[in-house]
Amino acid sequence: MSEFKIYYSDKNLVVCEKPTGINSQDEGQNCIPHLLRQKLGCTYIGVVHRLDVGVGGVMVYALNKETAAFLSTQITDGRFKKHYVAKIHGKPEQNSGIFEDLLFKDSRKNKSFVVDKERKGVKKASLEYKLVNTKQTTIGELSLVEILLHTGRTHQIRVQFASRKMPLVGDGKYGASDNIKNIGLLCKKLEFFSSKHSKEPVCFESKSILEL
Repeated sequence: MSEFKIYYSDKNLVVCEKPTGINSQDEGQNCIPHLLRQKLGCTYIGVVHRLDVGVGGVMVYALNKETAAFLSTQITDGRFKKHYVAKIHGKPEQNSGIFEDLLFKDSRKNKSFVVDKERKGVKKASLEYKLVNTKQTTIGELSLVEILLHTGRTHQIRVQFASRKMPLVGDGKYGASDNIKNIGLLCKKLEFFSSKHSKEPVCFESKSILEL
């Protein structure tokens, strides 16, 4: 496993780096919550957001139920900001923009799809992106984009780019044909309020780098 870094911890929360190939949710022993319990000697680890197994980056976990509820409220009302960097096949038509779609999650396949009409199980998804760089490589034209999520749907970044014929590098589930082990996606930065008394959000940034 990649090096497991803790960037910050106090009595209420812990901010760490999730390596690729390990579960962000509390399932089994190959997961961040299990490692945190071992490292911090605590019993409660509240999962308030997630990253796919093949995706790495910065994450925050609550160390008590009150903080878990407070962080979850921020996610719901949009004060919890998640910034990503993605490596994609191709290049967006515009250097910056907003993607808005209707997504349906098929739980049996653990896969999301862009659909045309609202119906039961369909949720609105929105993100904004900015093109950082484009490069010709041995596997074709690749681009690096910075992303700010407006919503947090299952596989949202992956399916929104793939639906526009720009699948993430390494993401065979959503149409990438390359054989790279991990998905070209990194949760680069989190911004949130650490307590109810905070007047300004705190910001934590991953030390990992995603390059073309």
